[in-house]
Amino acid sequence: MYITSQKGPAVIDRDTLHSHLHQLLEAERFRDYGPNGLQVEGKQVIRKVVTGVTASLALIEAAIEAGADAILVHHGLFWKGQDGRVTGWMKQRLQRLLAHDINLLAYHLPLDAHASLGNNAQWGEKLGLQADARFGEQELGFIGAAPAGLELSVLQARVRSVMGREPVGLPGDGRPLRRVAWCSGGAQSYFEGAIAAGADVFLTGEISEPQAHYSRETGVAFLACGHHASERYGVQALGQHLAAQLGVQHTFIEIDNPA
Repeated sequence: MYITSQKGPAVIDRDTLHSHLHQLLEAERFRDYGPNGLQVEGKQVIRKVVTGVTASLALIEAAIEAGADAILVHHGLFWKGQDGRVTGWMKQRLQRLLAHDINLLAYHLPLDAHASLGNNAQWGEKLGLQADARFGEQELGFIGAAPAGLELSVLQARVRSVMGREPVGLPGDGRPLRRVAWCSGGAQSYFEGAIAAGADVFLTGEISEPQAHYSRETGVAFLACGHHASERYGVQALGQHLAAQLGVQHTFIEIDNPA
């Protein structure tokens, strides 16, 4: 899937793009699992930005085909605890970026947290949810009042319709849904924080073994809606922002992922 937004054509400097993103997302505020910002340096002049969820070889190849000068992703190439050797899949990805002089920029937790362009803000908007508070480490979790009359089956149907996938659901005790909490990606460990914050249902991307027990024992419902699927929206909104504010060409490329 390709989604294009374009105001330009404009030409911007790589450092201008990097500075704009860093300030907009308040990148220095976050303790993260890897480096935010420019991860691979490419050409100085940027006309077209391709956005995607993960800096996979498939996305890089598609971005080359689309004529990208820069790729902007949520999941970059480098994470704490990695082996560090440039072999195998890492060599293939870096080789293609360097051969085509393409910049790679990645923003992880800063993109999850942004109040309007972030994954949680955008995902909530798609599902008809609005936050009035935050919870969890670095306040990444969003929580707000449930829309009037919202039932778990209706929420599951919204996920199915908006995200194109069937969520893995734990029904809880069937209580009325008054407060809904959500946190995109692999935030299943935030379930306890959502419970403490007063949620009646928690949505995230993944589920692990402990969450089934927490749901049964507390009565709070849980929906696992897909890690990749729940993090598609922030980077699209960020790319559209760049097109509108800086005039660059922007294309979002979806590389399907069942996770």
